[in-house]
Amino acid sequence: MIVPISQIINKAKKQKYAVGAFNTSNLEITLAIVRAAVAQKSPVIIQTSESAIRYSNLETLFAIMTTLANTVGKKVPIAIHLDHGKDLKLIQECIKIGYNSVHIDASLEKWQKNISLSQKIARVAHAKKIWAQAELGTILGAEGLLKLEMGEIKMEDLMTDPGKAAEFIQKTGVDTLAVSVGTIHGHFKGVEKVDQARLQKIAASVKVPLVLHGGSGLSSQTFKTAIKNGISVINIDTNLRIAFKNSLQKTVNAKMDKIDPRKIMQPSIDAMQKEVEKMIKIFGSSNKA
Repeated sequence: MIVPISQIINKAKKQKYAVGAFNTSNLEITLAIVRAAVAQKSPVIIQTSESAIRYSNLETLFAIMTTLANTVGKKVPIAIHLDHGKDLKLIQECIKIGYNSVHIDASLEKWQKNISLSQKIARVAHAKKIWAQAELGTILGAEGLLKLEMGEIKMEDLMTDPGKAAEFIQKTGVDTLAVSVGTIHGHFKGVEKVDQARLQKIAASVKVPLVLHGGSGLSSQTFKTAIKNGISVINIDTNLRIAFKNSLQKTVNAKMDKIDPRKIMQPSIDAMQKEVEKMIKIFGSSNKA
């Protein structure tokens, strides 16, 4: 069932496990996430990106998430979060419609503007008694990785500065902090790493829960060490996309005579559910509902 995100994350931080925040854009992905949470008796965060909202429509997507959370997932705590919000109007629409948390991503802006934008959204969110997440440091995507490989930028220059984290939290008033510690959005196994020493310093300097983005290519042990060093929420998207695609290709190739979309899609839902359950076990949130 839908609960305040504070209930989910504060418990994770206190008991030193992490909650998975899984991205969705449609019915099938949402079903996989909710069914996995129920099977593992785990709390879970369902999140949407701005592109997912544009794909599915905010009202429709929100209805899918809340309906499944309060029916199929009625026995486990579930929260709904906006991931990487950059459009201030859309962020406020998510707040208005009933999201439990929103991420204001002004990480590419200069220090002062990041603070002012994050502070603004935190105030609007708190007026509705929901949480706000901000981002300090820059988390690369595929385009940034190319610049990294060509030597145009250095990963160290993009990471969260532990010395500025406490000041950032104090000035913005946000509830969770997305940190840049070496991970990359997408799936670049062998490239993604976590600067665990930096993470420890950040965790020691702030009291708010920390969020790890761009971790799809990390090993199980890296995840577990990051959780030990202060991570309370871990965002997962690419893993589900890969599970969906691989299963769908296999199904279509094996059953070319099938025309029922339900029979074509069901194996992909099952594959994504299996992936979510795997991550839940790694994060340590099984049986924490």
